[in-house]
Amino acid sequence: MAIIINLDVMLAKRKIRSKELAEAIGITEQNLSILKTGKAKAFRLATLDAICNYLSCQPGDILEHQTNSS
Repeated sequence: MAIIINLDVMLAKRKIRSKELAEAIGITEQNLSILKTGKAKAFRLATLDAICNYLSCQPGDILEHQTNSS
């Protein structure tokens, strides 16, 4: 099982820079980068809520579940 984070896609669609989003939702650019690259093991639902509010999107626009084929 893998969760894919498509935050970079949503930022590109909305023409918003990472720095702008980080400042708007109150997290560091470094933490946002970790989230964007999929290296984060967890993040708060409040952070997801803030991202969705700022980008006017749904959680499913950012998160994707991909099954591993064995």
